[in-house]
Amino acid sequence: MSKLNKDILFLIFNELQNNSSDLFSCLMVNKYWCETVIPILWKNPWRFNIDYHKSSLYSIVVSYLPDNMKGFLAKEGIHISDKSLAIDYLSFCKSINMNVIDDIISTESSPGYYRSLLQEELYNTLMKKCPGIKYLDIRSDYQIFCLPCILESKPRLESLCELACNTSTDPNYFYRLARICQRIQRIIIINKNAKANHGITILIEAQKNLKYFKWMDHFNEEYCLEIFEGFNKDPYTESFYALRKHADTLNHIEISIQHDRISNYYDIYDNQNYIFLQYTLLELYKLKTLKVSSPVFLNSEVFEEKLETVAFPDLEILEKNVIDIYQATCIIKNSVCLKELWIYKYRFDCDRFSDDSLNFIRTIRENCELIEYLTIPVFPLSDNHLAEFELLLKRCQNLRSLAFRDSRCRENRRKEIEYGIDLSNVIIRAAPFSLKEIEFSYDIWFSSKTLRTFFEMWKGRPAISIQTCVHFYRSNYLVKLIDEYKTSGVIKDFTILNSSYAFYGDLHQEPFSGSDFYI
Repeated sequence: MSKLNKDILFLIFNELQNNSSDLFSCLMVNKYWCETVIPILWKNPWRFNIDYHKSSLYSIVVSYLPDNMKGFLAKEGIHISDKSLAIDYLSFCKSINMNVIDDIISTESSPGYYRSLLQEELYNTLMKKCPGIKYLDIRSDYQIFCLPCILESKPRLESLCELACNTSTDPNYFYRLARICQRIQRIIIINKNAKANHGITILIEAQKNLKYFKWMDHFNEEYCLEIFEGFNKDPYTESFYALRKHADTLNHIEISIQHDRISNYYDIYDNQNYIFLQYTLLELYKLKTLKVSSPVFLNSEVFEEKLETVAFPDLEILEKNVIDIYQATCIIKNSVCLKELWIYKYRFDCDRFSDDSLNFIRTIRENCELIEYLTIPVFPLSDNHLAEFELLLKRCQNLRSLAFRDSRCRENRRKEIEYGIDLSNVIIRAAPFSLKEIEFSYDIWFSSKTLRTFFEMWKGRPAISIQTCVHFYRSNYLVKLIDEYKTSGVIKDFTILNSSYAFYGDLHQEPFSGSDFYI
């Protein structure tokens, strides 16, 4: 390592940039290593959540203040380091995180006028000394864009690539930002406001190469009720419709709409016809990642007709908390690049479930050959479904993780043991060698006999990790059985997830009399 040149060391240290303990330890090896690590650390120094590092950050940053300001603040009891710096740290800095900076300032100084003065001086210094700001996090109450230095720092901000902000900020703040920064590629928005922020909309519209958009609701229950009591306060539609302008560039969407605290949310949702999200998504045809936590999409014939005609040819990751199985099928039918399908709850019409679930499996088999992570509803126990599922396993040779989600539309809910037997046989016959993780829902139980057969047949493959919420596997006999195959290297992990019995209703009864569950 001592003979490696600086370029090679830089590449190695870059790989460690998310491992703060290893990266910081490299500072102590020698001067040569220290000089190579510092540009990496100081590209975004605010992201390391280490107490002693925050204290060092404060000392270094305030050392850049003018001497007269240092003297003035020192007289008022604010600690200012008088050490000279051997390295110009801020010449490497390309980011400003106001939350972290304000936290550092509040730790090192008492509240009041002088802390406010210190804030202003530090932000002025950062804007002048940092070469080109690539990342800016303004999720803070301090209005940095009101500082006089902003106009002087315009060339530094024009190169901004990533912005994190929240909707409670004054819209005028975003108007100024939109005039200066029009090449932002990543926007992260925390929604704290029940009313639309027009400044956010203008900021989104002003961008010329937006690729990544993340929206997260973060407000209290009172705000939730404000939103859904009156559609005129809707904070979403205006901003989400602005995204359609970026259909040619946008490839990552991550949306989390807060709705879980409202017990009658779905009735409100249907009445207000919240279509801002689903109709926006129809136009974003270049998406590679789509992650949405929101109420279920409306079962609208007009929407589903449009959904049937759209294609997401570049989509690689689809994650949705709840979605109708038919709508999920429409989204993935032309997604030939899909690698990850994370659905946490499938909704369906019980009268159509048999046909819809069969079509869903067939669609994955025909279109998603590259799939690596797959969540699938527990389909009916029929020859057609099992045969189609077996074909899916044989075709999808990259499959690494398989998860089954509960469904309660099967004609006989008391077939859990039979289901486990048939399903384990299919998995043993057809599962690709790459499969290493399986999650079974409460609809699927395995007797000890079936488990032992499954583990015996699994020998020679990579160790399997299994998750289930069936608590009967905690019995002494089954624990010994599982431990036996852990010791032999067949099982990597066997996790029994915690769940509420009340949630599953009568599915949480003891196995019916005469079952072979404990055989």
